[in-house]
Amino acid sequence: QVQLAESGGGSVQAGGSLRLSCVASPVIDSCMGWFRQAPGKQREGVAAIYAGGARTRYDGSVQGRFTISQDNGKNTVYLQMNNLKPEDTAMYYCAAGTLWACNSWSSSGPDSTRFGSWGQGTQVTVSS
Repeated sequence: QVQLAESGGGSVQAGGSLRLSCVASPVIDSCMGWFRQAPGKQREGVAAIYAGGARTRYDGSVQGRFTISQDNGKNTVYLQMNNLKPEDTAMYYCAAGTLWACNSWSSSGPDSTRFGSWGQGTQVTVSS
C-alpha cells in the first residue's frame, strides 16, 4: 500500500492561488487523484492523473483553474489551484489507485472506492 502525505494547504482570498503537494512512499501509483470534502457535503473527485502524466481528468467545477501534475523523480503529485473561489473551501485529500481508479472517472466523477490509499488531508480555506 502506498503511503501518502499532503501539504500546501492554507487560507487565501478569492482569486488567489495555492499549490498542494502529495508525496508518495515508496513510489507514485498507477493513478493518483485529488479529492475534497467540505463540511456537510460528500467527498468529490477534483482531479486525477495517470502514471506518466500523459492523461488527466478534472471535475467540471475546476476545469481551467486547477492543474494536476507529477514529478516521478520526487514521487510527488501536485495540484496547482488558481483563481480560487470560496466554494473551493474544503479538506483536500490525495489518493492512489490502479489504472482502474482513473478509468472509473465519468461525467459524475470517479469511483472513490477504486482508490486504495489515502492521505490525511490538508485544509484549503478561501475567503471572499
